[in-house]
Amino acid sequence: MTIEALRKLYLERIGSEIVRIRKDKSNKNEYPNFADVGSKSSIQFAWNIVNELGYAKDYSAINEQTVGDFFEEITKDFIQQALDLISHLRPGRWKYSTDATAISKFVQYEHLAEWEARSKKDKTLSSILGVGYVVKPDIVIGRFPVSDEEINKNEIVVENSDVAGLTPLRERNHKIPILHASISCKWTIRSDRSQNARTEALNLIRNRKGSVPHIVAVTAEPLPYRISTLAFGTGDLDCVYHFALPELRRAIETAGNDDQLETLDMMVNGRRLRDISDLPFDLAI
Repeated sequence: MTIEALRKLYLERIGSEIVRIRKDKSNKNEYPNFADVGSKSSIQFAWNIVNELGYAKDYSAINEQTVGDFFEEITKDFIQQALDLISHLRPGRWKYSTDATAISKFVQYEHLAEWEARSKKDKTLSSILGVGYVVKPDIVIGRFPVSDEEINKNEIVVENSDVAGLTPLRERNHKIPILHASISCKWTIRSDRSQNARTEALNLIRNRKGSVPHIVAVTAEPLPYRISTLAFGTGDLDCVYHFALPELRRAIETAGNDDQLETLDMMVNGRRLRDISDLPFDLAI
């Protein structure tokens, strides 16, 4: 199977399992559920994407929590299948999860579990540490440590000595997985609540003991200027990925909105926004 085929299946699942058509109560106009009813441009771009992808008009009810859960699960499945496809580029045993796994379950952040336990008992410590440092990303990818047998597969590399006795990649030293990637899924970007992706990213960077995992966001937001609230800037998120970037660009071109197209191109050319199909390859770096 090719990445193109996996991407097609990913988009088909989103269309059948998540995308719904809603009606504006004030004027009865219809709009896809990833558009902002208060923005004509958002509705137009979303409709253009829906039409290009050939999505059927599904009017059945689906609540926001279910949409978010499905988006996370479908995105996780795509990433896992794609990384399996290119496993020769980044070999290893991997853990994929959408069950709100706390980062303290991974080697770089296991100390946070003790911090949290102590802060619950000590109000002074709690006031110093604050809250929210034990992040539970939407999607986590962890790498399991490797056995000495695997390390020595081709030739003797390690022996029973203190050499390489601290690295978390060696199973003899640490049993728990290494956090490889933290992925935030935002079906839409509507308010300052979406900025919690940045807060989570900063916690991942500041509170680690070891390497920084990949920290990215995936969205279906149709308005580039709203995507830019996550994409612009450096130092927290590695990059933002759109579920259908080429289709979004054509949707904006069809609408003739030069301002939004300019914002989109700034993000793409500035290497702050990429398509979902780029994500597995970036995670293999």
